Amino acid sequence: MAQLSTKIKKYLEANSINSVDFLSDVLLEDNGSGPYIKEWNIESVVKPTDEQLATYESTADDEEYNNSQIVKRIAEYGPWKDQLDEIYTDIEAWKTRIAGIKTKYPKR
Repeated sequence: MAQLSTKIKKYLEANSINSVDFLSDVLLEDNGSGPYIKEWNIESVVKPTDEQLATYESTADDEEYNNSQIVKRIAEYGPWKDQLDEIYTDIEAWKTRIAGIKTKYPKR
């Protein structure tokens, strides 16, 4: 299940807002029964209902999954310095290794 913040980002992107500050634009809170929007300070877009946010569950879940896969890929890619040396030494071996990492950690 996607985080509320990710669903809010997707909702705002659908309404032509490409960045949100969760310290000033939208304040979230969790009183023990789950996170909710405590304050909505974006005047150009109406605060979404729970039902509206629920429609972004799938795309938000995909984004979170893809971001986790990217983190795993980066860890296995290694430092740029080493990759550049590997490319210079044997670009085909580098391409094969990178393709294997991308296969191991596919994105949706």
